[in-house]
Amino acid sequence: MSMKSSVIMAALVAIAITACQKKDGTGDKNYPGVGPRPDVLPVMLNKDLPFRYPASLYAKKVQANVMLRVFIDKEGTIVSESTHVAESSGYPQLDSAAVKGSTELRFVPAKTHDQPVPVSILFPVYFRHPDAPPLSGDTILKKTGIGAQPAGTSH
Repeated sequence: MSMKSSVIMAALVAIAITACQKKDGTGDKNYPGVGPRPDVLPVMLNKDLPFRYPASLYAKKVQANVMLRVFIDKEGTIVSESTHVAESSGYPQLDSAAVKGSTELRFVPAKTHDQPVPVSILFPVYFRHPDAPPLSGDTILKKTGIGAQPAGTSH
C-alpha cells in the first residue's frame, strides 16, 4: 500500500460540505456576505491533498480526525485567516497540520443563480496510518482512495 494513497485521507468535498446556514436559510453572522445556501456547492480542484502528517505522530501511528471550518471566496480560494478548527483531533500537531494544509486547497466556487458566491464549509481531514488498524467508521475512506504523504516526503 503506497504512502500516497493511505496516509492522510479526506472525505470527498461533495459529501463533506456543509454551507454555513441557520435553519432559516440565512448566513452566519461571523462571515458577512455569506447568504442562503448556494444552488451549486464548491468543488475541490486539488488532485493531491496538501496535508502533511507530522513525522513524530506518524512514527507513533497516531490516527485522528480534524474538522475545519473554512471560508471559500468567490474565486474559489480559501481565506486563510478565517480557517479554524471546528472540532479538534485532540492532537495539536494534527490540528495545526490540517490548518496549514488548508491554505493550499483550491475550489470551483459555489454558485447561486449561476454567479460565484462566497461560502463557509466544514472540511474534514482524516489522518490515517497505513499500518494501523482502521478506526470505527472508516469503511467509506477505503472506497475513496484519497491520500497524501507524511511530512518530509514528496509526491
